[in-house]
Amino acid sequence: MEASKTDAEVIVFCGVHFMAETASILCPDKVVLLPVLSAGCPMADMITAESLREKKKELPGVPVVSYVNSTASVKAESDICCTSANAIQVVRSLADHDTVLMTPDKNLARYAQRYTDQRIIYWEGFCPYHDALTAEQVRRVKKAHPHAQFLAHPECRPEVIDLADAVKSTSGMLEYARKSSDKEFIIGTEVGIIHTLMVQNPDKTFIPADESMVCIDMKKIRLPHIVNSLLSLSPVVKVEEQTGIKAKRAVDRMLKVPRD
Repeated sequence: MEASKTDAEVIVFCGVHFMAETASILCPDKVVLLPVLSAGCPMADMITAESLREKKKELPGVPVVSYVNSTASVKAESDICCTSANAIQVVRSLADHDTVLMTPDKNLARYAQRYTDQRIIYWEGFCPYHDALTAEQVRRVKKAHPHAQFLAHPECRPEVIDLADAVKSTSGMLEYARKSSDKEFIIGTEVGIIHTLMVQNPDKTFIPADESMVCIDMKKIRLPHIVNSLLSLSPVVKVEEQTGIKAKRAVDRMLKVPRD
């Protein structure tokens, strides 16, 4: 979203591949750089455009909601995308349909199912870091910090969601912690967010639900990679035109739906 608003001709995306692709989809005339091309997403790799086309044949007329954490080619086969902040609202926006297919994250789909009477058929994909967080682990941390609020990401398993004081996207967690009068929080998502939480809330304490929730791909890009990328204006991530046009329709529809 920020990439689509900037006047800059070059965007260096310090994230993973699907993020750079999405920037390219929204900004086809800009140069989008991903300093380390191998920075990928295991969940995004759990579905292909071909496998989605086969599933659509089994479910004629069923709209496809694809998490933004997906490849451009999968977005191009989708009716609308969603983020973890607006997944529920996106499903509700398809109220004319009593059934929807959500890809690729089954946990996000199961979370959205709690808040709609529509039937959600889900892909069997997942974020390996969020899905590895167990209810037992959360209970251990909650026992050690009995006064802490537990914030869970909707990519977590249903039994982990059940233990949460609040279920929030990454941006939602930042806002929640900033506005809350509580002083101690257990954070059930990738641990990198804790640095930002601490900077924004120096008077509050943040405890990882599991210190091993570290996305290796998100940590691949370092300062020297950024410098080299700026000097060489590479590696470039460019989505093929027809794929980009189809994917942009799904992303544009997503951007019109409110976030939490």
